[in-house]
Amino acid sequence: MDQDKRKLTEKELKRKDDFEKLNSEMQQKGYKMINRIIDIRQANVLGPLSVLPFLAVIFWVYDYVNGFDLEVLSLGFVVAAFVLILCLTIGHEIIHGITWGIFAKNHFRSIDFGFIWSSFSPYCTCSEPLRKWQYLLGVAMPTLVLGGGVAVAAVIANQLLLFFLAEIMILSGGGDFLILLKILLYRTEKKESMYCDHPYECGFVVFEK
Repeated sequence: MDQDKRKLTEKELKRKDDFEKLNSEMQQKGYKMINRIIDIRQANVLGPLSVLPFLAVIFWVYDYVNGFDLEVLSLGFVVAAFVLILCLTIGHEIIHGITWGIFAKNHFRSIDFGFIWSSFSPYCTCSEPLRKWQYLLGVAMPTLVLGGGVAVAAVIANQLLLFFLAEIMILSGGGDFLILLKILLYRTEKKESMYCDHPYECGFVVFEK
């Protein structure tokens, strides 16, 4: 792992130290570590692009069922949308943490929340290796709930605000979708594999044997 690209924060340095201990323990058990990193600059471009088909489908369904009544747009609509986006962005990370925490042996002691000031965004990371399906579910759950679930509610309730929030939440889940694809496309002949977040990069680590 290359730590020279940027200066790590105190929390990242602690996670790095903890991860090196975990890696040593896993190697003693016969596991080999595989890094699966996503370049953050590519993720910022490819993430939103990768979810465009989902955005288009939801747009079409909402328009087909309800149509768009733009008369509801107002200053109050904009303010409400802004506040709810902030709340749902935090909720996105909490859902990551809850899902992974349920499966982790140490539960929520293995979950770490933080805030990246350079990109003004919260994050959640799990330091404990999980089974593939458990890690996958944790990656996908926020977008499924706040994107797909809210989209269904928007169509049923004919609420333009909910539709807008669903589209934003799916768009913000583009990075998670890239990780999801990277996991699903990863092939190995090893019989056992465990997945966990990379301690300080965008991506994950596979332990396999």
